[in-house]
Amino acid sequence: MNKIHPLAYVSPGAKLGDNIEVGPFAFIDDCTEIGDGCRILNNATVFNHVRMGKGCTVFPGAVVGAIPQDLKFEGEESWVEIGDRVNIRECATINRGTKASGKGVTRIGSDTLVMSYAHVAHDCQIGSHCILVSYVGLAGETDVEDWGIMGGKSGSHQFSRVGQHAFVAACSKLTKDVPPYVLAGRDPLVYEGVNRVGLLRRGFTEEQVNEIKDIYDTIYFKGMNVSQALEYIEANFPETERRDAIIGFIRGSKRGIISKPRIKG
Repeated sequence: MNKIHPLAYVSPGAKLGDNIEVGPFAFIDDCTEIGDGCRILNNATVFNHVRMGKGCTVFPGAVVGAIPQDLKFEGEESWVEIGDRVNIRECATINRGTKASGKGVTRIGSDTLVMSYAHVAHDCQIGSHCILVSYVGLAGETDVEDWGIMGGKSGSHQFSRVGQHAFVAACSKLTKDVPPYVLAGRDPLVYEGVNRVGLLRRGFTEEQVNEIKDIYDTIYFKGMNVSQALEYIEANFPETERRDAIIGFIRGSKRGIISKPRIKG
């Protein structure tokens, strides 16, 4: 049974699952799909062309599904797709996709936390178990892979990528791609080591973490350029899921990856 406050507005064209809670002055537009057990709290807004999975919560002041802040947008049908158990905190904003990108959809994976005042622009692809800390600003077509964390007040350039299990420090300017499993910090943003604590918390073994560290030592500290380092890694490291994720991510990078730390003279 759904619990819809009499001061809320729910369009007759919205499709609501079971056990939905809609608070006072919340707004749910036409052409929306809200999964079982979701809560759209007071003064939250879900515009049209949003698909939301089960068990999500949209907190007061958040806006999901507004049209893109992109001058190439021409009013075409585009979407926001949100997985299960996603929390969208106060005043966060998630915009729809655009046809110009070739995607036409902004995605948020399951079990992801979008904290207060964060912004997810058009056509961003956010994985599962991610955290976007308060005031993060993701420009259009930014990708954050599963378990990626963006520290508070960090921002991305268009088309930037953050690899799986990577951690980007607060107040960072993301202009290069952050490869999987690493810590990224400083200004300008550089490689600060492997995200050891995060990986161990998520069930990686010490041997796997050391493997990842050895791979990044080869990339950053063995005196080779990136292409040479990847060829060396393929020839000298056993084939594993972690090795292949790193190689695949870096070879797929269009903006290039973050560099190693600068040595102060």
